[in-house]
Amino acid sequence: MSQTSVSCPRIPGWLEVEVTLTGPALEDSAYTTPGKVRDYTVSVRNKGQSEVDATINVDPRTCNLEWFSWTTKTVKIPAGVSRSEPLQVEPDLSALAGDYSFTVEASGKCTNSGKSKDVQFTVQGFDYASETSITGTGQFQINKDVSSMDSGIKSNKDITFSGSVDALVKNEYLVDKAKGRNSNFEEQDAVDNYNALKPGDALFGSEAFKSSAVFGGVGAKVLESYNVQQMEFKKQDFNLHQTGSLKKMAEFKTADNFTGFYLLDAKQILPGQKNLKEHEEYLGSFEINRRILFQDNRPTFANPCFGGGSCDNFKAQPSPVSNPCTSGSCNDFMKRLGVFSKSV
Repeated sequence: MSQTSVSCPRIPGWLEVEVTLTGPALEDSAYTTPGKVRDYTVSVRNKGQSEVDATINVDPRTCNLEWFSWTTKTVKIPAGVSRSEPLQVEPDLSALAGDYSFTVEASGKCTNSGKSKDVQFTVQGFDYASETSITGTGQFQINKDVSSMDSGIKSNKDITFSGSVDALVKNEYLVDKAKGRNSNFEEQDAVDNYNALKPGDALFGSEAFKSSAVFGGVGAKVLESYNVQQMEFKKQDFNLHQTGSLKKMAEFKTADNFTGFYLLDAKQILPGQKNLKEHEEYLGSFEINRRILFQDNRPTFANPCFGGGSCDNFKAQPSPVSNPCTSGSCNDFMKRLGVFSKSV
């Protein structure tokens, strides 16, 4: 029994590999933080004249292999056609701050292999991180306060629990000088299947986020107050961007299913531009989905020391000294004081 062999074309083709970051092209999109997913698209084009079973491999370079959603794939690519695959990269929470890179290669029979350019990104470390995850039955209290002038945030939580819960999560992350699409402050809350077990049990408390315009923030404040006897689920996120590509923006999102009382009060005050207020109260059994976006689009005025210039040679002009004198000796003193003020 004879075996037939597949003959390769006399002039083999080649594979082109390109890796692009999903989303808009932003100037500083290379920045990320530990635990944040980066979505890429891996595209492989068959530049030959016959179909290729291409094997795509990720070369992690300076990254950890566990950060990648996949490291090897096989894709059938017809001649002259491109195929794309999504690739997620998630630096773990223990990732050190610094620069990282990886590449993607593609190979196949009867064709020349291809390799992408280096894909580079920078991990910014947290200036503060607090993670809480609770499962069980009983009672507890949580108090958290976070305040940062550099990030323009003030956050406080006061929570009391009595009953049973499958999972309760309260996480906060702070990056004072965030770059790219990184948040200066991020809060993640989640509740799964909370139930009061006896009369008097409840999950109650208040949580507030404030970014004051007086201190350079977006002028937003969100206050939550609640007292529930049952909560099937809660998923909540609050993100504040004080710097970076999304600077002067805050976003609050929550999805809740509960029985009890819930209050939401939100406002944004920008003197001379905006005054927005929202107030909601719920008493009963509800499922709610809320999203509130705050932005400060006011123009920023140039400082003579900014724009690539140097402040080394910049000197404020002394203000003239007013003369309250009526006598000659006093006038002489004021003249000498004026000469001195111009010399410093």
